[in-house]
Amino acid sequence: MTWTQRQVQLPPLSRGWHLVTAELVSALPELAETERGVLHVFVQHTSASLSINENADPDVPTDLEASINAIAPEDFPYRHTLEGPDDMPAHVKNSLLGCSLSIPVAGGRLALGTWQGIYLVEHRNQGGGRRVVLTLHGE
Repeated sequence: MTWTQRQVQLPPLSRGWHLVTAELVSALPELAETERGVLHVFVQHTSASLSINENADPDVPTDLEASINAIAPEDFPYRHTLEGPDDMPAHVKNSLLGCSLSIPVAGGRLALGTWQGIYLVEHRNQGGGRRVVLTLHGE
């Protein structure tokens, strides 16, 4: 069993759901040599999230963004407002969606379902670049 860890810097992305599966996989060439194991993906921010969801229909990320905005709206009477009206809702969304994923690895590939992909969910209007830590454990 071996461990590999790498940090990936994603560029600034607009608010919404961004498919990042290919970027993450390409940053970890050791994945192709791993017969079985687990990839842990962790975003080092409290105003962005990670999610596995459908990667085929472009309406899905749009609907997911609308749904999460309805759950944590900017016009809620938050107390933490010093960083702008999109900041506290971003923290709520991060708490709901989470900042990490664990994905099985089989035969040198992520064992995602046919229509599944990894999304970086940017909750801020101007979030900046995002750091993602990839930790691969396998054989």
